[in-house]
Amino acid sequence: MKNLTVGLFNESFPPTIDGVSNTVVNYARIIQEKYGRSVVVTPRYKNVVDDYPFRVIRYHSLPTEKTRIRYRAGNPFSVNAIRQIQREKLDIIHVHSPFTAALIARNANIGHRAPVIMTYHTKFADEFEFTLKKKALCKVAAEFLVHNFNYADEVWTVSKGAADSLHELGYQGETRVMVNGADITLDPASDEIMRRVQAETAIHSGELVFMYCGRMQWYKNVRLIIDALVKVKEAGIRFKMIFVGSGPERDEMIDYTRKVGLSTSTLFTGAIHDRALLKGYFTRADLFLFPSTYDTAGLVVMEAAACRTPSVLVKDSCASEIVQDGRNGYISDENADAFAAAILAAIGDRSALAQTGILASQEVYLSWDDAVAAAYKRYEEIYDDWRSFKGIRRQSVMKPDFE
Repeated sequence: MKNLTVGLFNESFPPTIDGVSNTVVNYARIIQEKYGRSVVVTPRYKNVVDDYPFRVIRYHSLPTEKTRIRYRAGNPFSVNAIRQIQREKLDIIHVHSPFTAALIARNANIGHRAPVIMTYHTKFADEFEFTLKKKALCKVAAEFLVHNFNYADEVWTVSKGAADSLHELGYQGETRVMVNGADITLDPASDEIMRRVQAETAIHSGELVFMYCGRMQWYKNVRLIIDALVKVKEAGIRFKMIFVGSGPERDEMIDYTRKVGLSTSTLFTGAIHDRALLKGYFTRADLFLFPSTYDTAGLVVMEAAACRTPSVLVKDSCASEIVQDGRNGYISDENADAFAAAILAAIGDRSALAQTGILASQEVYLSWDDAVAAAYKRYEEIYDDWRSFKGIRRQSVMKPDFE
């Protein structure tokens, strides 16, 4: 079997940092280290130097800071970029965004010479509503998204819930769940890191600590955390709640904790980009609180699990798919009373809580090495089928958009 050259296409890539950007970086790094060649195709940012052990092709883009769009708008018709991509002779094209990244992948894949995989990472119906506002524009965007997914030879989703979201947008094809990994490792945080966490938080030894990590916006269900913690405090429990992350509604959240009487029990750290330090925060927490029903995967749940910190999640959320209630985590109904009850039950037996954290590290956590190994194995199967004209549906009748 030949070493495959895999093209990874996405709008977000450093200096933009988010879950999908992190996915592409880890795919590219591990493929290059262990399996074949990786080529990342992503929009150009001013003054960015790509010092990576893999090839990065940047294409012309425009800033979108004054809009609700969080990523640069790339030009998928860049002839120079298309020619660069074609010279790489890609064996597999893996697209991680259904917008300009999908278009430039199609335009470079003249005659559909290489099989195309697309991964659905995000609940785009919610993104469209937030970004576009008007129903007519949301409908057009959904049709455009589905059109690009229909071009793919295989569609991956990061959870069953993500697949349901894609089908709700109108996609009717089959999907395959391919779970992403976590780059926080299972080895313990260093003593030095734990001293830094102690210095930054001033939390007393033995004090009960809860933690949330994610974008500071209400749609992440952060209000549910705060309302539940009011009830936990009313039950006579002393604790410190650490909110890690940045976002446009962070100040509102701080004001809300003050309004409900939790200001002395909460700490808002802002974003923590130092992964070793973040690992220390996860390690210090006794419970990770993540009631988001928006996220399509439980990456932060895996990161917490790597540090033997179990999570409290909302029933039927995508993040809860990887957790067994009462065994390697806790699952609650989506209301403050139930979420508070789940927290109180978890901390009621500290030895059982510790055992739940151990099982989380063994059963919930998945490393990026293992996640990419599974993905590359599937790449090989797709490539073999493609070469032998079996199993994969070719769509060479679909012409590239720039022709």
